Amino acid sequence: MGPMGENEFFFLMQGLKWTVLLAIVGFIGGGIFGILIALLRTSGTKVARRITAAYIGVFQGTPLLMQLFVVYYGVALLGIEVNAWIAVAIAFTLHASAFLGEIWRGSIEAVPKGQTEAANALGLHYVSRMKDVILPQALKISMPATIGFLVQLIKGTSLASIVGFIELTRAGQIISNQTYRPLLVFGIVGAIYFIICWPLSHAGSGLEKRMAKAAR
Repeated sequence: MGPMGENEFFFLMQGLKWTVLLAIVGFIGGGIFGILIALLRTSGTKVARRITAAYIGVFQGTPLLMQLFVVYYGVALLGIEVNAWIAVAIAFTLHASAFLGEIWRGSIEAVPKGQTEAANALGLHYVSRMKDVILPQALKISMPATIGFLVQLIKGTSLASIVGFIELTRAGQIISNQTYRPLLVFGIVGAIYFIICWPLSHAGSGLEKRMAKAAR
């Protein structure tokens, strides 16, 4: 059995760095496209609603692992050379945009209709109505589900190793193969995921409880 030394721990931290970066890129990129999808899903245009509904259906109805494969190998089939980092960042952004778009669509529709009617009565145009009245309330409603999805996204980054991307889980696998100490290595990997995800899950649950009390 090989020891788990400083170099191995540093390699794990490098993997953690890419896990966090990938989750941030996927969440921010997914958030930008997600808000656009949510707005199109709640628009008065039937074609826009159908296209975005189909987009969400595809990403929610297929495994993330398959989406990673399709993006990674699909881009290569088009003759475009991309490294694993760019491919997984695109895949996670697309995946997150579908889920966040649907979460935020539900939140926009959960805002009482009276708010829209009041905004219309004040003569606010669509952009002002959404930016100043509807979206701030929808964002508040969506916070627990949004945080819950972020936790899932962080854990989902472990699947990126399938296309050769070295994130936390893949780094753990490499170290485990070198040291022959899988229990120790994956115990540390699991503890790192827990340290990141548990506070977020706890914050999401707390928000949900506070909102439930406020709604009574």
